[in-house]
Amino acid sequence: MPTLEVPGASLYYETAGHISSPAVLLIHAGVATLRMWDPLVERLADDHFVVRFDTRGFGRTTTENVEFSDRQDARDLLDHLGVTQAVVVGCSRGGRIAIDLALESPERVIGLVTIGSGPSGFPEIELTDTEDALFDRCDEAYKAEDWHLLSRLTVELWTIGPTRSNDDLDPRFVEIAYELNRPNAEHAGEAPIAIPLDPPAFDRIVDIEIPALVTVGEFDLSEALAQQAYLLDAIPGADGYIFSDTAHLPSVEHPDEFADVLLGWMERNGL
Repeated sequence: MPTLEVPGASLYYETAGHISSPAVLLIHAGVATLRMWDPLVERLADDHFVVRFDTRGFGRTTTENVEFSDRQDARDLLDHLGVTQAVVVGCSRGGRIAIDLALESPERVIGLVTIGSGPSGFPEIELTDTEDALFDRCDEAYKAEDWHLLSRLTVELWTIGPTRSNDDLDPRFVEIAYELNRPNAEHAGEAPIAIPLDPPAFDRIVDIEIPALVTVGEFDLSEALAQQAYLLDAIPGADGYIFSDTAHLPSVEHPDEFADVLLGWMERNGL
C-alpha cells in the first residue's frame, strides 16, 4: 500500500500512467475517497501521469490531531513523486483545496478544474427549506455521535441531492455513493486542524492566470450552484460547464460525459 509519511500523517496515494507524461492531481470530495476517481483513471492515464490521494480524515490516510496545511500535503506528495507542475482537479472541498493551492503555489499548478466547489472565504448564502432540514438532520446525528448515520445522511444531502430521492436514480450509482463515503466514518476520532489560506481565496481568485474549468451538477445544493457562478464570473477567462441530471458527484454519476468534458478542455488548452 503506497503511503507518504508527512508531519503528523501517513498519506495513502495511488498513481497511474507514465511518470514522464504531463501530471494530473485529483483531489476527492468530502463525501468520498480517492476511489471516486476510479472510472476516470484509465482514460486519463493514456497520456497523463495521474496522481490521487486520500486527504487527512478520509479513506486509508491516517493522521494525528495536529495542525497541518492541506496545500502542503499536496505539495509534499507531488515532490515525493518528482512532479513539478500539474493540472489539479478537485471536487467539492477538494476543489477548494485546488483553488487555494493554485493561489499559494502558482508555479505548481498549470490548470485548475473544480466540481461543485467554492473558494475559501465564500460568504454563507441562504439555503432552501429542504436543504436546511437536511442539514439539521446531519447536525443531530453529529451531536449524537452516530457517525454511520451521519455518513448516510451526508450522502443523501450531497450526492443524491436535496431535490432527488434514491428511488429516482440508478441503483448501482446509489450503491456506489454510499460505498464511497462509508470508510470515512472510521475517522470520527481524528481531529487534525487545517490551517486556512490567509487571506482566503474569495477576494484573490481574480489573480488566477491559468486555464480554469469550473463545473457543477444541476441538482447540486444552491450554495454550490452560486459558487460555480461566482468562480465562472471572477476567474479571468474561465470556462464553465453544468452537468445535467446529477448533483454533487457528476464524475461518478456520469463518468463518460465528465471524462469527455475534462479531456476535451485539457486538449484545447494544451494540457
